[in-house]
Amino acid sequence: MLIETRSLVKLYRMGDTEVRALDGVSVGIGKGEFVAVMGPSGSGKSTFMNLVGCLDRPTSGEYRLDAKMVSEMDSSQLAAVRNRHIGFVFQNFNLLPRTQAVENVELPLLYAGVSKKLRQERAMKMLERVGLAARSHHHPAQLSGGQQQRVAIARALVTEPLIILADEPTGALDSHTSVEIMALFQELNRQGMTVVLVTHEPDVARYARRLLRFRDGHLVSDETQRPVAAAVAA
Repeated sequence: MLIETRSLVKLYRMGDTEVRALDGVSVGIGKGEFVAVMGPSGSGKSTFMNLVGCLDRPTSGEYRLDAKMVSEMDSSQLAAVRNRHIGFVFQNFNLLPRTQAVENVELPLLYAGVSKKLRQERAMKMLERVGLAARSHHHPAQLSGGQQQRVAIARALVTEPLIILADEPTGALDSHTSVEIMALFQELNRQGMTVVLVTHEPDVARYARRLLRFRDGHLVSDETQRPVAAAVAA
């Protein structure tokens, strides 16, 4: 398994109250899967995503990523795993507004100390992969919402991660553009990329091959589904 959790628990304290955001979640996700994660507000889906993304540590239980025991790593080790092995895509793109598309895509490589020439080559390759090479020198304000999200996806891919974690990636997009972005995720998955997507929209979740549902900190269902075929990404 690429992602494996066993009896994962995450507790938060709010004053004298103890909240079990995750309560004994065990799940495995294999390499090359496309998984959607759903649940109402407070269900634990975002906490699960944060733990899988190494943005937080569990209170108890085990989490292995590519057979490495991530749940026992310290903060600096978690940061290294995040930077090298996990590509993040967010609802609001999180692009630097005064920076060209290609430079936004380069950022993870800049933090990793990669040379300027190699950064530019890999960033352009990823922009080409998401169909946006012609806009490489545009700033975010010169791009549509869908184009900005493509830049964000290219940035997530540039480190050649093990998985893409997408948190409500269509939440700021209209329905037509959402279909294009989901088509892109499907194409990346067909190319072998593992994609885990958090969404509250059933129509978006239907593009995945597998659906995990959370409620009250528990994984309440794990379903294989026949994905909707998205329109070809433009």
